[in-house]
Amino acid sequence: MNQDYIKPDNWSIIEEGFYAERVKSSESLFSIGNGAMGQRANFEEHYSGDTFQGSYIAGVYYPDKTRVGWWKNGYPEYFAKVLNAPNWIGINVLINGQQLDLNTCKSVDDFKRELNMKEGWLSRTFKATLPNDVKIKVAVKRFLSLDLDEVGAINYEVTPLNTDAEIIFQPYIDASITNEDTNWDDKFWDATSVNYEGHQAFIEAKTMKTNFHTCTFMESKVCINNKAVFVDQNIENTANYVSFSYAYSVKKGDTYSIQKFGGYTVDRNHNANALVKAAKHALKKATKKGFSQMLEDQKKAWLNIWEMADITIEGDVKAQQGIRFNIFQLNQTYLGKDSRLNIGPKGFTGEKYGGSTYWDTEAYCIPFYMATKDQKVARALLEYRYNHLEKAIENAEKLGFTNGAALYPMVTMNGEECHNEWEITFEEIHRNGAIAYAIFNYHRFTGDYSYIPEKGLEVLIAIARFWQQRATFSTDKNKYVILGVTGPNEYENNVNNNWYTNYLAKWCIDYTVENIDKIAAEYPEDFTRIINKVKLSDTEIQKWKAVASNMYFPYSEKHHVYLQQDGFLDKELITVENLPKSERPINQKWSWDRILRSPYIKQADTLQGFYFFEDKFTNEELERHFDFYEPFTVHESSLSPCVHSIQAAKLNRMEQAYTFYLRTSRLDLDDYNCEVHEGLHITSMAGTWMSIVEGFGGMRIKDGKLSFMPKIPKQWKGYSFKINFRNHIIKVNVTQEQTYFEMLCGEQLEILFNNKALVLESNVLKAVS
Repeated sequence: MNQDYIKPDNWSIIEEGFYAERVKSSESLFSIGNGAMGQRANFEEHYSGDTFQGSYIAGVYYPDKTRVGWWKNGYPEYFAKVLNAPNWIGINVLINGQQLDLNTCKSVDDFKRELNMKEGWLSRTFKATLPNDVKIKVAVKRFLSLDLDEVGAINYEVTPLNTDAEIIFQPYIDASITNEDTNWDDKFWDATSVNYEGHQAFIEAKTMKTNFHTCTFMESKVCINNKAVFVDQNIENTANYVSFSYAYSVKKGDTYSIQKFGGYTVDRNHNANALVKAAKHALKKATKKGFSQMLEDQKKAWLNIWEMADITIEGDVKAQQGIRFNIFQLNQTYLGKDSRLNIGPKGFTGEKYGGSTYWDTEAYCIPFYMATKDQKVARALLEYRYNHLEKAIENAEKLGFTNGAALYPMVTMNGEECHNEWEITFEEIHRNGAIAYAIFNYHRFTGDYSYIPEKGLEVLIAIARFWQQRATFSTDKNKYVILGVTGPNEYENNVNNNWYTNYLAKWCIDYTVENIDKIAAEYPEDFTRIINKVKLSDTEIQKWKAVASNMYFPYSEKHHVYLQQDGFLDKELITVENLPKSERPINQKWSWDRILRSPYIKQADTLQGFYFFEDKFTNEELERHFDFYEPFTVHESSLSPCVHSIQAAKLNRMEQAYTFYLRTSRLDLDDYNCEVHEGLHITSMAGTWMSIVEGFGGMRIKDGKLSFMPKIPKQWKGYSFKINFRNHIIKVNVTQEQTYFEMLCGEQLEILFNNKALVLESNVLKAVS
């Protein structure tokens, strides 16, 4: 770990003490969201210190023109930027004419920040001595409503402690914002109107190029000792900004407070010409409820989420805090309400990576959403890719592929590739395999086959066409090879015959052919429709089969392992334990040239293949590959520790599994990769859930049945989780002595426990050991 200031707590993320050097990290860690919008935990009041301001609206982006040193044919024209949206949380605070700014205060005492994950709110409390020697106490609470998801609410309280004081609150909205992440310092927003009415204010703005129309809005009221007071307001406005001022003479010990409601209406959900009207409607609903009632509604909404999604851990507070933090952030980012959206790698916590969709969704996030929500949510994520199929075909055409072959983008907002690092954009083609695997995984878990004949087969056919065209026949090897790729391990670029990529290509073709045969036999109308639409012939299928049946897989007879790619053994094989800690993380300390020549692995893609397709390999094979690759793995990909934790648990190496679990669950809380200030690793957080449910819980699907082979770390007294399996909700509770199963919803169900049949009945607790 690289930081250790978050206080252990079962349900909250807590920071005590104000330290300027922690501000940007905490802005990430304490981020809040509601699926429709989100924001970093920036201070509401002015802060002149080092800060990363960030508010974000789901689905709103800017196509920032690609900037590279040397243009290559096929480069995407733009790199999609998650946009820093107009700021609605701002409240300038002045005490006897002195602006409150924690960076300039003489002292800041009793500072405490809390993100309450159980109830979904963020708070700050502190005492401060201002440069004019006025001492104040401040208490702030903020949340983004899950019920009214266009609205957030703030309650900001100031109490003068050593003198009477004139306190001025200046709530504002501001569209003169910029992105931290920009290629050309373009202007991303154009404010089209600023207006106000009573205590309400509105800024309409549109994004340049993409023309998303938004309205940022606010409404405020002030109170003295929790009783509303009327205060004359002064108004200041420019072409991008509007603020109100509420001044009040406050006696020592009295509390002056402001309640501010704000948020966004967007033309994705409303008519572009009626955004102010929609904002007024949202404010009317929010102010009618009031801050207290909205907060109670927030608590109830989160209670409903936790009822299904919670994982409990007894006897290990840091482990408990870690898993809940990950589950909380996943639900803040994506709730499945809007099928047009997806799960961005930073969610609403930062701008790095751009785009809203990576292969992380299919490989890591779908299992979490599939098991903790209605299966419709997971199906919507599959349909998101089906809706982008034409764009995926266009992406492949730009690179010279034909006949309806599809290459899904590495990064996308609308189905179009918008990532511009050559070794990732054009070489990490394994993402096609993850999208096909998600279709397989969805059917395997839910039992719902209908998606494949309705939509999924078209995706599979387009992907199979890509793999057949991407493979090259090597006369030297008398095998099909795949050249010039980058696997999930991004510390090896432009390699030949990455084992994981080759294996996925073969599997995708085989799985597509299997489904073509099934649909031809069982869904003849769908079969005829699809074949006519995509113009698929038996001759073409035979070409696919030739590639799949004769694919080359690099293998070491000496080590009895599949090699990550050709030439891996030519590297100087020095293990990570011999790498000085001062040189970690290597992606921040080494040149890229040195990284590429080293044996060090960002994430072991061969082991990723063993995770996906574990039924194809024996435990002995897994153990050999784990022992060979793990010593070279630096785990500088957020997606790496969870897979290693699952496999270590399968191998009954519980101490290793536990260590990897802590790393994945506290990756951001403890800042393992020295980058949390840039935002959180949202999509890899689903891997933390997998580490417990699939790793320690041993959950698998075997022959259509739910199967468990649970294990428990010695550090824990017990743990529990719930699974929604084919409309049966099952609670699993594992202790050091026994495992308990209880079916909370659904009829009788036969599962497997340690490979033996066990029949579960509704609301009957079964203990097994």
